[in-house]
Amino acid sequence: MAKRNPNGAGTVTKRKDGRYQAAVYVPQPDGTWARKFAYGATWDECDGKRKDLVERAKQGIATPTRSAKLSEWLPYWLDHFITPERKRTTAAKYETHVRLYLVPLLGAKGLESLSPRDVRTFLAKVTKQSSAATAKESHRVLRSALSAACRDELIVRNVAMLVPPPRVTSREIKPWTLDQTLTFLSASRTDPLYAAFVLAIALGMRRGEIVGLRWSEVDLDHRVLVVREQVQRVRGELYADTTKSGKRRPVPLPRICVAALRWHRMRQDEARHAAGEKWEETGYVFTTRSGRPIEPTNLYRSFVRVSKAANVPVIRLHDTRHGCATLLVACGVPPRVVMEILGHSQIGLTMNVYTHVAQDTQREALGNMDRLLKRRH
Repeated sequence: MAKRNPNGAGTVTKRKDGRYQAAVYVPQPDGTWARKFAYGATWDECDGKRKDLVERAKQGIATPTRSAKLSEWLPYWLDHFITPERKRTTAAKYETHVRLYLVPLLGAKGLESLSPRDVRTFLAKVTKQSSAATAKESHRVLRSALSAACRDELIVRNVAMLVPPPRVTSREIKPWTLDQTLTFLSASRTDPLYAAFVLAIALGMRRGEIVGLRWSEVDLDHRVLVVREQVQRVRGELYADTTKSGKRRPVPLPRICVAALRWHRMRQDEARHAAGEKWEETGYVFTTRSGRPIEPTNLYRSFVRVSKAANVPVIRLHDTRHGCATLLVACGVPPRVVMEILGHSQIGLTMNVYTHVAQDTQREALGNMDRLLKRRH
């Protein structure tokens, strides 16, 4: 027999398939109210979900139902699934795809009525309007949003999973050769951000990790630093966040890094003295003249400026990670160690993405093979 709850807060009943269900009226994103079903394998499980719905309704929190449109579900998904759990950079990227592509092109579709054909048409339009890479990313965002709808039992299948994303031709990565790297380092030796460039080239540190490095994480006497956080600018705000992997990463310092950081600290002490009371003590290694952390974009602008002055190819600052891996591989460093230095979460990233061994190293390896084979003839 169904167990009734007071004040019309829903009733848990047993279905013919053996599961339990309850219905509660909840507010919708558009301000209306609709009946929302909760399900469970046991009475207690279903009643727990019912109580959650009742509590959310009391607080006025909108809970989309099966009849919700994508224009209602997607913002709800961003606010309740992505923003609380993901990094701000990820949440901002997802919000951009929802605002620019998903809501304008699919917003009128209902969660239950969305079909694989709708998804294919959507991807074709985004590819035409923007690019295949943008369409692929929008597909990933849609797939994640629909997976959350499945977990909330708003839909029974994720139609985005039935449609393959567009194929995207990977950009060929061309890290600097050793000679080009040495030329750049020589040209940047007197630049205020020379130490930042050395950390990018020698340790493969990410831009945000370099900007977010604090002196408290640097031990020059024992030649080690700890990569603990990164600084990013999202929606106009500069903020500190955990690293991409969310873990602290101790990294031994080569002598070139120690020398560059000692020189940089001396320069920063001079800047602190010159600024006087205007200096803001933040503890960051790379700062403006007033002590504030430098802008991530300004680090890259300086990198481009020095590259042009040194007459070496202008590459992304992130590509120095590829170059670092290449040099480490050429030096015979095991992939697992390269993975730890670069802060990869999976060894596959190290093996599949960062194995662009320079041509001269390949020639040397093949030359050794040639000598070995000739010994048998």
